[in-house]
Amino acid sequence: MRKPGLSAEISYSLYQINALLPAGFRQRDQTKKAPTGTFQRDNLLSHLEKEAKEHPDRDELVPYTGEKRGKMWMPKTKVVDPILEDVTLEPELEEALSSATDAELCDIAAILGMHTLMSNQQYYEALASSTIVNKQGLNSVIQCTQYKPVPDEQPNDTDVEETLQRIKRNDPDLVEVNLNNIKNIPVPTLKAYAEVPISSVFNDLNFELLNSSIGIKQRVMLFGSQALADMLKVNTTLKSLNVESNFITGAGILALVESLKSNTTLLELKIDNQSQPLGNKVEMEIANILEKNTTLLKFGYHFTQQGPRLRGSNAMMNNNDLGKKHTLR
Repeated sequence: MRKPGLSAEISYSLYQINALLPAGFRQRDQTKKAPTGTFQRDNLLSHLEKEAKEHPDRDELVPYTGEKRGKMWMPKTKVVDPILEDVTLEPELEEALSSATDAELCDIAAILGMHTLMSNQQYYEALASSTIVNKQGLNSVIQCTQYKPVPDEQPNDTDVEETLQRIKRNDPDLVEVNLNNIKNIPVPTLKAYAEVPISSVFNDLNFELLNSSIGIKQRVMLFGSQALADMLKVNTTLKSLNVESNFITGAGILALVESLKSNTTLLELKIDNQSQPLGNKVEMEIANILEKNTTLLKFGYHFTQQGPRLRGSNAMMNNNDLGKKHTLR
């Protein structure tokens, strides 16, 4: 049985306040009495809008004449330094200065007090190379060292698909697969690189995937890194693998390192500078695996914990010592 007055309570709770009405008329209807007049809120709202539109604007008490008062701001004139012309010296002085050594220039700068003739680097090189008079240093502003601008590296022009086909057809001229800094490699293509069977034709093959966004598509066990790990377990040709500066998580890195348990031909593995830290647990697991491996010679990763760092470096030193012993035999 429905409670009496339930519909009134529901309508009261669902009432929408009209913010355009005056504050005195915004409250909900709280009386049950019938209205005594013909008051309607919608009509009041339309009346207020019409009255506001028809009301004329009030004239300004003081009309604006556009008169400018006070002192106008004028920017200060900047003092331009005069351009110094090139000083032309006598031919004997020009020849002497052009053939002067850093030590001689240092002594000349100390005598004349013109320390801008040389830089700190030139002074210390002169101090280390020969005996000079000025050994007290330069106490004033000196010339800064001009560094040569280094141009940006050219983009990687490696054809990803063509290189994959060369691996599939066992091209003996292929000695290095360089996919560094190529951002738009499709994930299936990366997986195909890892799953392609590498023939024994490749004696020393290096595989580099530095800064190639491996693993950005997945979150936990990234199948790109997992495919590389599966490849390392059965591969007997690859000598170097570089996957630095990618998005591989700790699980993917651990899968790569665990493949060293069954791989005895890989000599170098670089996994540093991933998007997220691996953590203490993963680093301890990596150190345990490195201690059991006897063939890996170079491992590129900066441990954040001192314990795994020491154990990893000792493992690499032991492996290098074993390699030297085998070479001597």
